[in-house]
Amino acid sequence: MAQSVAREQPEAVEEVSSFAKSLFRGSIPEQLVFPYPALGQGEAAKVRELLASLHEVAYDPWAAERDGWIGDDVVAELGERGLLGLSVPEAYGGQGLSQTGYCRVAEDLGWLDATLAVVLGVHQSIGLKGIQLFGDDDQRARFLPDLARGRRLAAFALTEPQAGSDAAAVTTRARREADGAWRLDGEKRWIGNGDRDVLVTFARIDEEDGGGHIALIVEGDQDGVSAPARYRTLGLNANRLMRVRFDGVRVPPENVLGEPGEGFKIALRVLNNGRMALGTGALGGARRLLELATAHTSERHQFGHPLADFELVREKLSWIVTHSFGLESMAYLTTGLVDRGVSDYSVESAMVKVTATEFLWYAVNRVFQLAGGQAYIAGSPYEKMLRDVRVLPIFEGSNDVLRLFVALSGCKPVADELRELDSVKLADPIRSIGLLTEYVVGRLQREVRPERITQAHASVAHLATPVSEQVTRLRSTTESLLRTYRTGITQRQWHLKRLAHAALDVYAQVATISRVTQRLDEQGPDLAGRERYLAEAFCTRAAARVDRQLRTVANNDDERTTNIATLTLEHRGYPTPLFT
Repeated sequence: MAQSVAREQPEAVEEVSSFAKSLFRGSIPEQLVFPYPALGQGEAAKVRELLASLHEVAYDPWAAERDGWIGDDVVAELGERGLLGLSVPEAYGGQGLSQTGYCRVAEDLGWLDATLAVVLGVHQSIGLKGIQLFGDDDQRARFLPDLARGRRLAAFALTEPQAGSDAAAVTTRARREADGAWRLDGEKRWIGNGDRDVLVTFARIDEEDGGGHIALIVEGDQDGVSAPARYRTLGLNANRLMRVRFDGVRVPPENVLGEPGEGFKIALRVLNNGRMALGTGALGGARRLLELATAHTSERHQFGHPLADFELVREKLSWIVTHSFGLESMAYLTTGLVDRGVSDYSVESAMVKVTATEFLWYAVNRVFQLAGGQAYIAGSPYEKMLRDVRVLPIFEGSNDVLRLFVALSGCKPVADELRELDSVKLADPIRSIGLLTEYVVGRLQREVRPERITQAHASVAHLATPVSEQVTRLRSTTESLLRTYRTGITQRQWHLKRLAHAALDVYAQVATISRVTQRLDEQGPDLAGRERYLAEAFCTRAAARVDRQLRTVANNDDERTTNIATLTLEHRGYPTPLFT
């Protein structure tokens, strides 16, 4: 029988647009995260069939790397199997998967090969996604069926020489012509599938045409579209990463996505979706690493024992499994929020991308160490993965920029509340009393009766209780920093990083507790003991990380770090050589 920390029903709360942003405000809106989301039986069966079909595809990662492309025959086969339109509605020839179902397939793509995952992710997660989300009926009917079946491939043309993570800085220009068409001029860089068929392209609109940004569906065979150069890269060598030029390209009005001026919003919405699949693909890569590592350390003997017997080896394996469990919980809680129709999941998707891609990079390093010299030999799976995954923390939003985005997005609702208090005027005593009373009561409640997780299973109550204190501290630390720095908080990147990391680990703990509660309710403590054990390991360590991040807001050596960096920049290198 299901048990919970508190038997009473949770009080009714107003609808919340973002769970993660609420954490910064000191709130835990449980109705968004309990029960833990799951695929319906029908979709789960469909996903299993798609995964089985995926693993039947005759794909050789090493041949693809040698040839510099995954192969048009592979693309055609994937399309015939329905693997190139996973989230496209069935009415347009796709599979109609939910965000969770799509990301589950993306996870296995990451297990198979990082390059294959990236090529298909560019096509589906971001390339055709704009048409799916923002296209009108005519645009969807014209483009989605061919894209879903692999008869055409899509690209997402946003990045430019001076516009990467700063997506608003695009300089490609769109000018309205007399007949309503748009003339497109400019250059894009590092565009996956950039020499293929359908490029969802973002450009700046001239002020005389209304300003802002525009999203355009550009077809690769149009006059003025060229892909003059392919980039040589460290990894992902079967991914066609291109420089793309637009020279007077005429884009008809029926190929405008959304409304002129909405391009930036469209780009961000598409990237929010892509980041979740990138995260679950990274988790698939970690699964593959574990399989390689456990096989190698069990078979390889040193000093009369298999490597797996040694504590420092087990430490690395345990670290990968524990993090995988917590980050998997967070990733699929986030996809579940999307499937529930939560309106704002931008922070949660950024959290998934940051944590999963960096986790995979560190996991590769640890498994590389376990494999020793064998890993360093060209042609080893470890060597290929090391090259392939290094870019993941960079594209679809640099992780450092996304950390700032997470923190500043969380700070905003708290800043809005404080700004409202700052606007209190003595000449308006009724409003002043109301605002001040509301603020003081809210603050006292957070301190005396902080938000609690009431729906956790009783056997994980000891994991749920610390989260309440962490959320209260996150709110108070956020408020303190805003009062100290006000608008200058945007430049306090070390503090913003600390807030982001604390919030990441709080969210991951909540996700893990929700997931394990669901398993305990379904199976009971005996059958779900393994999940509970992993949850205890992850949440205990995550809580310690939260404490460390929030403590270092007040106790740090930021000033010394700044001075050392300044000295280094002044000397253009190492400032104190031993020998001169």
